Amino acid sequence: MAGKEAYKIWAPAGKKWVDWVRPVPFVAINEYSKGYTLSSVAANRGVFLEATYEDAAIIVDLPGEQSVAAGIVLAKLGYRPIPIYNGTIEQQGARATVDNQSVGVALLLGAGELKSINLDDDAMPAFLLDSNRLHRYKMDASIFDNSWDVYPQDMPSAEYMLDNGVHRVVVVSEEFSKDLKKILYVYQKKNIEIFLTDGYEVPKKITIRKLFCKDKD
Repeated sequence: MAGKEAYKIWAPAGKKWVDWVRPVPFVAINEYSKGYTLSSVAANRGVFLEATYEDAAIIVDLPGEQSVAAGIVLAKLGYRPIPIYNGTIEQQGARATVDNQSVGVALLLGAGELKSINLDDDAMPAFLLDSNRLHRYKMDASIFDNSWDVYPQDMPSAEYMLDNGVHRVVVVSEEFSKDLKKILYVYQKKNIEIFLTDGYEVPKKITIRKLFCKDKD
């Protein structure tokens, strides 16, 4: 499957929320130089999702292909997975701080499953992030720093969320990443409730303190 075909499966024309699907990992798929043995995307989390949150958007912030796999689980439960990965790949033979190629391969495999899942036009979104994106440790200067951050413009505004029925955001992660926390704080200020789960436990409501995200009013 080509990258363009996979992109159209993850971002079908005319569907709600798909304007936030990032094309970056799909564009470079034909340039991937690493070999992978992935034959499927199997999730090892998501037990709590048996209880649907009708007014909640989900943000999956797990490592690499794990977040793609969780997105497929969510699709089977009626959520529309929205990949917002925005990391570039390294040149062939180079080393990099983040393995963005593994995400692209998982998206290709996931597309094969996703195209057979029928989602409602008004399905709630599940935004997919790679928690490895903030890895910036370089052992030496030759390592390509392809880490990346998620910014407010990468996700719908709080107003858009509320106008489209989102009153809660459930984050699937071990903890809030520093870049995502800033976005969540703005949501919280608009009275959108924030929940956190590791994917195994029932989500717990969290209050994000301004001190930690350093946002200005």
